[in-house]
Formats: sequence, structure tokens, C-alpha cells
Amino acid sequence: MKKYAPFSIVLAAALWGVDGIFLRPQLYTLKVPLVVFLESSMILLILSPVIAKRLRGVKALKIKDWLAFAGVAFFGGAIGTMAITKALFYVNYVNLSIVVLIQKLQPVFAIILASLLLKERPPKIFFVWSVLAIVGAYIMTFGFSIPHLDSDQKLLEAALFALIATFSFAASTVLGKRALRNIDFEVGTYLRFVLMSVLMFIIVASLNEFQYLSQIKKEQWLVLLAIALMTGGAASFLYYYGLKIVTASVSTICELAFPLTAIVLEYLLRGHIMSKIQWFGVFILFFSIIKVSALRVASAGSS
Repeated sequence: MKKYAPFSIVLAAALWGVDGIFLRPQLYTLKVPLVVFLESSMILLILSPVIAKRLRGVKALKIKDWLAFAGVAFFGGAIGTMAITKALFYVNYVNLSIVVLIQKLQPVFAIILASLLLKERPPKIFFVWSVLAIVGAYIMTFGFSIPHLDSDQKLLEAALFALIATFSFAASTVLGKRALRNIDFEVGTYLRFVLMSVLMFIIVASLNEFQYLSQIKKEQWLVLLAIALMTGGAASFLYYYGLKIVTASVSTICELAFPLTAIVLEYLLRGHIMSKIQWFGVFILFFSIIKVSALRVASAGSS
């Protein structure tokens, strides 16, 4: 079955693309914190029958472990998910495939944060590829022009939220290394959603957004359920199954199915397609991120 591991990552990444371009934008009329709370709560309910019996190891977790999980829930769960959801809610204003592609900067942020928090030292060439990746992301988003606040306001806002999400997910990845030190990833994933649901409940309650539950349409409830099943269940386990077997550099290539699925769906569903200049930026971004991921593997192997 090991030969199918790369395909499991490709499938997981494609499911994320379906979520980002087709499913989540259908909820744009709803409040972002409420959407994220309902999503995390549904995922928690789905995972509970499977994972609840394996929670004995939780007793061995120390304060530092719980703090790491809290950081994962805060950055990757609450902040990151709310930010990317908000970015994708600009469905009527921007090409959403750009929002998805900006997330490919995550390895750059992850390595920078790992060097600051975990004292990992990336090779000097990393900074060259990182700058090139950022340049590629800029060209992909704005071309060779300088964005104007009046005409490009929605695009700027969507890009900003996508960047916040990317940074948050990168922080979650770094903290996740510490959080999973004393527990397996299945239980760790479950704990993340437990803490995330509690945190989002507090946020939604403080904003008094539970009053909007009655405004959710039947079709939107089905979309929320589909998101929970795909990204919270199937995609997560497919991804981590593949990640156990393949190298990080191979995984990076396989994960390109995420933005590529997004680009295809954005064209099929809304007729949006990027210009030649933007495609040039996509090429620079992809090439640089592949190089960054390869450097990360070499660095990890030499340490």
C-alpha cells in the first residue's frame, strides 16, 4: 500500500481545493466565527466515536504539551481558519484561486518561525528562495503594477486575510511539532478540535452570534456537514497517512493538487482565469516553494 501514499496526499489536497473554491464560499452570507465554530464542532462530533477510546494517553501530557496544543488551536484552529474563511468569502470580488495560492507561502513562514522558536538554522540559500517566493506571490496577485486602494481594495483585503491565515497555519505547524511529542497524531488532531471548539464557543458567545443560527439555510447546513466530513475527516487522515510514508519534498509536490484543483474549479464555476503575467508569478512561487521544501528536508537530515 505504500506506493499509494503519494496519491492519498494528492486526494487530500484536491479535497481542500473543493472546500476552498466550491463549498466554503457558499457560506459567505453567514458570520465567520459562527461558521468556524459549527465546522469545528461537527468535526469533533464525527471524530469522537473513533478517538474517544484512545484518550488514556492524555493523562501523561504535561503543562508544556497543553500549552502547545492551545497554541495550535488558537493559531491553526481559530485565527487561521477564520482568516482563510473570511478571505474565501470575497467570492463575488476576487479570483479565489489567488487566495488559495497565497497559502503556498506557508513553508517560508514555518521555517522562519522554527528558526526563531525552535532554534533551527536554515541554510543561507533559504532566504534567497523565500524572497523569490514572496515576489512570485506578489506578481501572481497584482502583476507588475502597484495596487490602488480604491480599485483593488477587495483584492487587498482578501490577500491580507490569506496572509494572516498562512502565517497562523505556519505557527500551528511549528507548535504542532512540540504538541505531538508525547502523543500520536490522531489523538493530537482530536485535542486540537476540542480546544478549538471551546475557544470558538467563547468567541461566538462573546459576539452574541448564536442568534444567527436561525438564519442558516438547509443547504448551508449540508455544506457545513460536507466541509466537516471532507477537511476534518477524510482529507486529514488521507494526508497524514501519506505524510507518514513519503518525504516532505515529495509531499510538497503532491500538495500542489490543492492550488491546481482551486484554479480549475475557479475557472469551471466562475469563469475566472489568471493572466499570463499572473501565471508567471505562479511559476516563480511553485518553483521557489519546492526549493524551500527540499532545503528543509536537507536541513532536518543534517541536524
